[in-house]
Amino acid sequence: MKTDLAKNPADTLGSQLGEDTLTIGSRSFSSRLLVGTGKYKDLQQTGEAITASGAEIVTVAIRRSNIGQHKDQPNLLEVIPPSKYTILPNTAGCFDADSAIRTCQLARELLDGHNLVKLEVLGDQDTLYPNVTETLIAAKKLIDDGFEVMVYTSDDPIVANELASMGCVAIMPLGSLIGSGLGLLNPHLLSIIVENTKSFNIPVLVDAGVGAASDAAIAMELGCDGVLMNSAIANAKHPVLMAEAMRHAVVAGRASYLAGRMPKRKMAVPSSPQTGYFFQ
Repeated sequence: MKTDLAKNPADTLGSQLGEDTLTIGSRSFSSRLLVGTGKYKDLQQTGEAITASGAEIVTVAIRRSNIGQHKDQPNLLEVIPPSKYTILPNTAGCFDADSAIRTCQLARELLDGHNLVKLEVLGDQDTLYPNVTETLIAAKKLIDDGFEVMVYTSDDPIVANELASMGCVAIMPLGSLIGSGLGLLNPHLLSIIVENTKSFNIPVLVDAGVGAASDAAIAMELGCDGVLMNSAIANAKHPVLMAEAMRHAVVAGRASYLAGRMPKRKMAVPSSPQTGYFFQ
């Protein structure tokens, strides 16, 4: 299913936002939507959805995807070439610091010294909730080894501050459990993380839990700098159409945040003036 949405809203809003770039470490991007590559029916659909999303950063699970380590199998980089996209290796499937570190080092070798990585160290198979203790250990060692670390973490403001202070280039708190599609279950904590992280001058990106375009828009309206998603697009009935919807939602949410919403009030306030009537 294909629409003409890409011809209008996001392009128009994008031009109005001007040079509103997303800076992550030593790199800058125009798109604030980051997407994954898992769960699509084939590589063709993967490529079509990623193109429709307008994303410039594409995250790849090194332990589960072939990016050249298996010469006799289809190579994911054929549909997301590094010449067009910034490949973001991630450590999905790692449950301890050591395996996450080895995975990042393997990715650096496969991608000719590429040092931007997404770190995730999981706590258990059922919730895929981050193991914060192991995450802190892995992040410190990777930073010391020259990596630019974007880090998946809980929505705990104290942990987020610790990761930011050690030198991570992006903090990525979950909105809800990976693949759940439950949306942002605790927007208040996300707002605190956004506010606290401003002093470090690094972006906050919601990672995990987005299910609909409205979730992405809400994340951006909270002041988050971007959104990363995979299942919300790949598991949709029409992944390419959903990718377009997410693209527009992120742009619209960002514009809404920058525009500044009206204050919330407990009582009604008339839209029209209550004086100067032409007749009674």
